[in-house]
Amino acid sequence: MSTPTTAPRGLHPSDTSPVPGLAVLERRVDKPVATVICVHGGLDRGGSFARLARRLRDVDVVTYDRRGYQGSRDVQPVGLAHHVADLSALASNARSGPVVVFGHSYGGVVAISTAVAHPALVDLVVVYETPLPWVYRRPGSLMPVGDDPDFEAEQFFRRVVSDATWERLSEADKESRRGDGIALLDDLGVLRGPVPFDISKLNAPLSYGYGDAVHAEYYEALTNHLKVVVPSLRVHKLAGAGHGAHLANPDLLSSFITTEREFACE
Repeated sequence: MSTPTTAPRGLHPSDTSPVPGLAVLERRVDKPVATVICVHGGLDRGGSFARLARRLRDVDVVTYDRRGYQGSRDVQPVGLAHHVADLSALASNARSGPVVVFGHSYGGVVAISTAVAHPALVDLVVVYETPLPWVYRRPGSLMPVGDDPDFEAEQFFRRVVSDATWERLSEADKESRRGDGIALLDDLGVLRGPVPFDISKLNAPLSYGYGDAVHAEYYEALTNHLKVVVPSLRVHKLAGAGHGAHLANPDLLSSFITTEREFACE
């Protein structure tokens, strides 16, 4: 059963979801100059972009729980092709253009895949710390994954966020995260599988952001490799930002997205 999606301050449930059962949140403004669609990563949810959405003041912001996650848990089956279909439906449903797709972490895989598959729907792709192991793999990053979704969800949270934060969660929140384990295992399986898209066929401009925290050296190497196949790639290092920049550093991230939108779309 789906977990009810609550709307954090600044986001409101949409009554026009183009995919039945997909939990969509939005922030609409008067006279928007563009639409920004935010795509969350593994074990996350659309509501985590609320702080970012409040800072993107001149655009419509749309975000959602990807199928298999939280409020969209009943939308099955999961799989990258289905995530691409969902995102393309949201892009087609955008009320104001151009359409900018922002992907955080694995959400960037969904964003790039969609832009490659549906070039007419996406005007700009902006990603933040998106794993692209087919371009350049971080040593030790693709650890073996078991088949217990509850266990893998907990271990992923502990690894990406922290053990201390996991221990502070209520039992209900822990169960909620574990409930996303099936969708998470599918995300991780894509990263361990064959190349899902030909990034050289990407027509939309691509901007890649990363923080200067623990893995900055890896992201610098990754973007250097990525420039070989996407020569027009724009890269930004966000000083003081970690992987959860949409939560901890929304001002930096909103400035990055706005700068890239203005450069590419105006």
